Amino acid sequence: MGTTYLHAVASLDGFIADEHDDVGPLHDWYFGGDHPLDVEDHPEVHSGPFRVSAASVDYVSGMWSRQSALVIGRRLFDLTDGWQGHPPASDHVVVVSHRPKPDGWHPEASYHFVDSVEGAVALAQQLAGDGEVGVTAGDIGGQALALGLIDYVAMDVVPAVFGRGRRYFGSFTGAPLVLDDPDVVIPGERVLHLRYPVRRGPAALSTDQEA
Repeated sequence: MGTTYLHAVASLDGFIADEHDDVGPLHDWYFGGDHPLDVEDHPEVHSGPFRVSAASVDYVSGMWSRQSALVIGRRLFDLTDGWQGHPPASDHVVVVSHRPKPDGWHPEASYHFVDSVEGAVALAQQLAGDGEVGVTAGDIGGQALALGLIDYVAMDVVPAVFGRGRRYFGSFTGAPLVLDDPDVVIPGERVLHLRYPVRRGPAALSTDQEA
């Protein structure tokens, strides 16, 4: 079973979009660099070709090349129209939704609709095989973390402050967690890449809980 990680770009104060689902400047670094990402690009879907800085290209290209399946929520699917069947990374996308896939929507695309977070992650792991599974941050990612389904928390932090909006961990309702020190710290241009391993078992409890 491959690695499963929670991931999104976030503001300094932990928001992945404003209250109107606008990402503002959070994704500017994806398009402002000199190094194209080695992906099948669909600029008409993704607001332009992906071009990042030299500091970011190896990290992002590596993450995207290893990611075989992606778990998203219905809100993101509806906002992006599922990237018209062309996600930025992944061969397969699993959508957590109580509503089925829209009739006639890109039948050639490997998109699957599952009505629970647990079921979605399980299916994504099956589809990914030895590849990695990405879970988008927000409510779905927060639920997956609370359920113990996440191996790493990956954040691309942008120097912006939103004050309000869609939180990186959504409406997280799990017990407080203590993560390990980051095993990835990469300063990029207008972005800081961080990745934290998620502790398992009693080590995941905060000091207050252990007391």
